[in-house]
Amino acid sequence: MSLIKEKYRNSIWYNLLAMLIIAIIFYMLFFAALGRITGHGEEVKMPVLVDRNVTDAVKVLEAQGFEIDIDSSFEMKKQPGIVLSQLPDTGQFVKKGRTVFIIINKTQPPPTEMPNLSGVSYRTAEIVLKSNKLRLGDTIHRPDIANGAILEALYQGKVVNAGDMLPQGSKITLVIGDGLGNVEFDVPDVVGMTYPEAIAVLNASGFQFIHVWEGRITDSQTAVIYGQFPEAKNECGAINTIKEGQLIDIKVSQTAPVLMQASPQNTSRGNKK
Repeated sequence: MSLIKEKYRNSIWYNLLAMLIIAIIFYMLFFAALGRITGHGEEVKMPVLVDRNVTDAVKVLEAQGFEIDIDSSFEMKKQPGIVLSQLPDTGQFVKKGRTVFIIINKTQPPPTEMPNLSGVSYRTAEIVLKSNKLRLGDTIHRPDIANGAILEALYQGKVVNAGDMLPQGSKITLVIGDGLGNVEFDVPDVVGMTYPEAIAVLNASGFQFIHVWEGRITDSQTAVIYGQFPEAKNECGAINTIKEGQLIDIKVSQTAPVLMQASPQNTSRGNKK
């Protein structure tokens, strides 16, 4: 009997079976230990990070044993430093030690180019501003023949031109043409005045104007108005009137031409001299 047992123990199949059993035992022990070492099976439910301040979000993730990778983007309607998105998403079960990716809103908005809005409609301007990541602020209506068209764009109370760089999310105020008013005003006589004097009179009266330079202007402070349209008086000597929002053309020269346009008012000035 002992000879049979000894023979059986020395057989190849016996040794192979013993080795297989030992291998299985080591395999089970290895993965049991690996699970303890790596935290296998220890998963945590991802917290809500979106719309939280980045400082709070980082504290929550670090407390739960996550690695953190932070990137940034910009959204006009979100506060600076707010979490915009996260990966893995809220509610997913994630193993401890995994890297969580979060995107936060930039604290300083990047610059964007001011588009050309001159002459376009209000609706078009609104769409163009949005596409350039700018916001529509207030609207100001000004009497002008270009009814409904954009006359100017303002940023922080100052005129802004196409191509100027502004922070994304800036509010732009639009000055919109409101058509011609029904009230008529007497046309002021600025012929013979210096350019600064004429501008002061027109601005004080609320008139809009276009200046036409004649020849070389070396000093606008001493330049003279030698013509205007419409004129202050008609051929019969009656005072001309102009509707609110209409333009007055003024012709400017460095020195008054010999044949300067003269109204009866200017003639009376000369006679007094």
